[in-house]
Amino acid sequence: MFSLNDLSKATDILHSVIQPTAQHNWPLLCKNTGCDVWVKHENHTPTTAFKVRGGIYLLHQMMQQSSRPEGLISATRGNHGQSLSFSASRAGLPVTIVVPECNSEDQNKAIKGFGAQLVIHGKDFEAARAHSLVLQKKYGFDAVAPFEKNLVLGVATYAFEFFSAVKDLDTVYVPVGMGSGICALIKTRDLLGLKTKIVGVVSEGAPTFYLSFNAGKVIATDDANTIADGVATSSPIEEAFEMIKQGADRIITVSDQEIAAAMYQYFCDTHNLAEGAGAVPLAGLNKEKEQMKGKKVGLILTGGNIDFARFVQHVADVV
Repeated sequence: MFSLNDLSKATDILHSVIQPTAQHNWPLLCKNTGCDVWVKHENHTPTTAFKVRGGIYLLHQMMQQSSRPEGLISATRGNHGQSLSFSASRAGLPVTIVVPECNSEDQNKAIKGFGAQLVIHGKDFEAARAHSLVLQKKYGFDAVAPFEKNLVLGVATYAFEFFSAVKDLDTVYVPVGMGSGICALIKTRDLLGLKTKIVGVVSEGAPTFYLSFNAGKVIATDDANTIADGVATSSPIEEAFEMIKQGADRIITVSDQEIAAAMYQYFCDTHNLAEGAGAVPLAGLNKEKEQMKGKKVGLILTGGNIDFARFVQHVADVV
């Protein structure tokens, strides 16, 4: 998909726009998990999520082409849309983002805040995605899928930062939504020749990657119901699944209650606000902490985009 030289160049491009994010070893988190835990804080980017890296690199590459796009269009539940809106506005390109009717109002405000035209359509992501393709033909904009080479390469810069800063990680836990984050970790680990195990974590209410990984083939589900919007996937992208099947150590599931408990734990132990998907890796480590006791572990806190009312609602049952 890309080389170590490609990744190094992409990292330089990203760092000309945003600062590297921190990785912290929080004492209370270590005590409460029984591990030497390092958190990669992707909730500290300009869009409060890791996906902005993919948008920045994608737009950089697009603007180098002789035939530049007229604009961009995509469907999202939030972080992908913020990424494209942030990056397209820097490049001076119009961008249209389609979200479902149930989308977080705070995410909608953030997307519009970066200058995008926001279109609300359909009861779920699939309906929003289908409508985005209709609008793409109408506007003549370039459609951007949530998983493609330049997005994954941009996202991989967080893995390059993390592995460069924290040595000898035994295992890294990462949420799995459409697959760019975990695939970026797997590819970067392999390019660096590391032996770190990569564990993907999904919600029990959106188990498609768990089922597919264990079956060795793509198994779609009828629905995806979870408080963690970023992992609410019902069907894996084939290319992403193949990388995960070959490179992940395992895929595990966690319940919504375990996710909510991890959100609350992040707030108590680190004073960081984690969205549902951002807390999924910690929930996964908590579930496996007996077998991981004493090991050096990485957690990818992928984002902090959750409105306060929803946060309070989710954690109320675990406080």
